[in-house]
Amino acid sequence: MHVRRYGTERPGLAMTAPPRAAVTSRPGTAAALLGIAVLAVAGCGSQGVARSKPIVARFPFADVHAAPAPAGWRATAIASGAVLSYPPDWTPVGGDPGTASAALAGARQHIIGYLNVTPLQGSESLANWPEFRVRHNAAEGDRAVTTEATAYGVRFLTGTGSCVRDSYTTVSRARYVELACLVAGAHARSVIVAAAARAQWIKISPVLYRALSAFRT
Repeated sequence: MHVRRYGTERPGLAMTAPPRAAVTSRPGTAAALLGIAVLAVAGCGSQGVARSKPIVARFPFADVHAAPAPAGWRATAIASGAVLSYPPDWTPVGGDPGTASAALAGARQHIIGYLNVTPLQGSESLANWPEFRVRHNAAEGDRAVTTEATAYGVRFLTGTGSCVRDSYTTVSRARYVELACLVAGAHARSVIVAAAARAQWIKISPVLYRALSAFRT
């Protein structure tokens, strides 16, 4: 997978290549985890978005229980004041200016877990966030982008947010599932993206939910 920008970054590349962040970032497979490339969400264009019937309900975000990060976790903040918490065995990775990301690498340094926080940057809102995110992913080149669930009014430590769980296939043919939320907090509106390789979802998702639960903005 390659890197993207704007609060919508995503994973997809190897830890030899960092994921990117953007309204919602993502993971990937590249040559510099320190180069990890993450795909970001930008906002328009529905081409490539798979048809689906979003579940407008708390599921699967009922597992977000606002609470401080576990002892031993690390934290990094961006200029807006948003704070991303991540486990000590995860590695901070580069991304767009003003964003923060951390990733977990698996075999061959491929990203199997990815976290990113990005400040609000475009026309996204609490009302349109789920659709905005998946359209952005598709516009960035992801394939088979599918909305699996949406939720509104999700409670975080310092505010509430709108969230979407979606899945997609990167240009490198890696399959990811992501939880992306736009959170209106006490100080700013920020996007947090938590993603994992589809094959590692059961193993990695508890950590992703814990990171979402500890997010502050």
